[in-house]
Amino acid sequence: MNTLAHAGPGPWVLLFPLVWAAVIVTVLTVLRRTVWRGRRGPAWARPAHDAAAYDENSPIALLGHRFAAGEIDEDEYWRRLTVLEEQFGRVTRPKGGAA
Repeated sequence: MNTLAHAGPGPWVLLFPLVWAAVIVTVLTVLRRTVWRGRRGPAWARPAHDAAAYDENSPIALLGHRFAAGEIDEDEYWRRLTVLEEQFGRVTRPKGGAA
């Protein structure tokens, strides 16, 4: 008679808590990177620049408002934007091109 066949569940039972822990960690990671970030979106979709560069009162925003209002021409805008981007450490985009 084989008594080892009915000795208990065996060591594989320890695998179930590890599988559930992996599932919980995965779900929390996905929620943290997407839903819980709110309007900011996932980390890879946000711009890499400093958030202060998009402040309404930042020099770059004021320069954009002056250009939109027609106070300065396009050449003056690009010249000043280049200087401001160097000062704030932002990556310069090509003239007239997309980011």
